Parts: sequence; C-alpha cells; structure tokens
Amino acid sequence: MSTVTLVSGGLDSTLMARLAQEISLQQHPLFIDYGQRARDAELAACRQAMTQLGLPEPRVAELAGFGELIRSGLTDRSKRTVEDAFTPGRNLLFLLIGAAYAVQVGATAVSIGLLHEETSLFPDQTKAFLSTAEAALKVAMGRPFRVLAPLADFHKSEVVELAKVKGIFGTYSCHVGEEQPCGQCIACREFQFEGDTNGRG
Repeated sequence: MSTVTLVSGGLDSTLMARLAQEISLQQHPLFIDYGQRARDAELAACRQAMTQLGLPEPRVAELAGFGELIRSGLTDRSKRTVEDAFTPGRNLLFLLIGAAYAVQVGATAVSIGLLHEETSLFPDQTKAFLSTAEAALKVAMGRPFRVLAPLADFHKSEVVELAKVKGIFGTYSCHVGEEQPCGQCIACREFQFEGDTNGRG
C-alpha cells in the first residue's frame, strides 16, 4: 500500500508521517498551499521535517486562490484567528487534492492528521466526515480508495508525548505565520493546554 501523506509542517502531520514510515508505508508527501497566512513558515518546517525523516521533499499544491475566496482567520489577516478560524471546505479540499494526486502517482490512500473527534471544533474533523469523504472519493476517483487518519484515536497530549519519544522537533503550529508563534490562535492554544506555550513541537 502507498499513500499521499498530507503534511503541513505541524506536529500532527509530522508524527503521522513518522508512524507511516515505521510500518514501511510508501509515502508521497503533499503540502497544500490554500492561501493560509502561515504558508511560508509551514512549508519551511515541512521541508525540514521531511528531510529529517528521510522522506521525499513534499510536492506543493498551489491553491492560494481558495484562501482569497474563502476568507477566515487562517487566510485573512483582517479576521480573528480564533473566532473566525473555521475555513469551510478546507479538509474536504485537502482530501480531494490528495486523492487526485494519489491517482496520479498510483497510491491507494490519502493520510490526514486529524485527532480524536472529542477535540474537534469543526464539522470536518469527525469520523463521520472521514467515512463520508472516503465513500465520495471512491466514487469520484472510480477506484477503491482509503482515507487514513492514524491519529484519530489520539488526544493532543498523547501526540505531544509520542512525538517526543519519536524524536520529532522543529515543527511549526501557528496559524499567524510569524517567526514567533502568536500563542493565541487555536493551534497555539492546543499546546498551551498541554503545558507547552511556544506552539512548536
């Protein structure tokens, strides 16, 4: 089996890639530029993470127009990073592009780093969303296809601890995109809840 691994430079997707590597799953790392504010910081961290893991440099899907049209706290600096964080269609876009790329490279799955649905804030972060998306992608791609979410049973504290065990470091998890994480966005707050205030893995 081979998979398109959706990687963002963050702790969750980097850990996901590491776990896939441990079971010898062939990976095609894919970074999606959807017009996010943190694009440059994320991509730099993503490239560094793939190098550290000995994986191929991520291909980049240039879809910045999505963020210009669908404005949220993640794509528009005039909006709030917490209250306006929901970006409609973002995870579905990720899976669609990942699946289409998978067809191109002969992969049979796409992997996304969503955590336990108890931690979900938005409707596209649940197991119901994943199963529905998988069914739709099978029809859309006209072939058997799987959506993998290997961290779906993990809470953030478990991800943080496992990442430490696996020696993962240097990831970037802030939606603002500055060199120093803002400490206020949803991604940064996840780390604060776990006692890590710097937004980095």
